Amino acid sequence: MRRVIVDYKKLNEDILDLLVDKFPHGYSDSDVISFRNSKNELIKAVEVRNVDTIFLVKIGVYLINAIEDHDA
Repeated sequence: MRRVIVDYKKLNEDILDLLVDKFPHGYSDSDVISFRNSKNELIKAVEVRNVDTIFLVKIGVYLINAIEDHDA
């Protein structure tokens, strides 16, 4: 399985669907994964999977808005 880090700016409908399916009522602190990227920056993300890919979606205010807008 491949792992892909996705910024909220590059979310597509498929990934948004996965997020809404996995976190229909939002995500909690226990769902957040923290790691350092190649530039040693701290990244916080939530994980969603499809058949062949694990997506690590960076979290932030924009992600929360995107999920809420997608629900509407």
